[in-house]
Amino acid sequence: MDLYANSLTEEAIKREFAYAFSDKKYPGVPELNIITINEEPFFIGDIPIQPILVWHIKMPVLGFRIGDFTYITDANNIEEEELQKIEGSKILVLNALRKEKHISHFSLGEAVAIAQLLKIPQTYFTHLSHQMGLHNDISNELPNGINLAWDGLEIKI
Repeated sequence: MDLYANSLTEEAIKREFAYAFSDKKYPGVPELNIITINEEPFFIGDIPIQPILVWHIKMPVLGFRIGDFTYITDANNIEEEELQKIEGSKILVLNALRKEKHISHFSLGEAVAIAQLLKIPQTYFTHLSHQMGLHNDISNELPNGINLAWDGLEIKI
């Protein structure tokens, strides 16, 4: 299986799943092929992927734009230059951990502000905590075009 990862993530994968990279593999161990990426666009087959550098406190992590779809799930800050890579997306999936501010994740208000700033027609919030509240209650508070994601959600891109 191909895994696309920046060098920081590659190190973590090799550390946490060392058995998958051992010279002597026992039956059932996954065959992993790490393809190192950075912030430069790359292709999976004929599909162009635009990495988007975001921050999880002080740790750089990557979100991705694929055509009109942008996916960012573990961030609390996106710099202006990277926001420009999201502009024009028709669908955004973004983390919104809870209503209260959090050290490493966007709060609900911060995530709403990003979606509205970028004028994304449809945004789904994911990486939700139990501290967010009940799905229906929070959904009723959100502006048009902004929804909480749910199990089984399918997005056509």
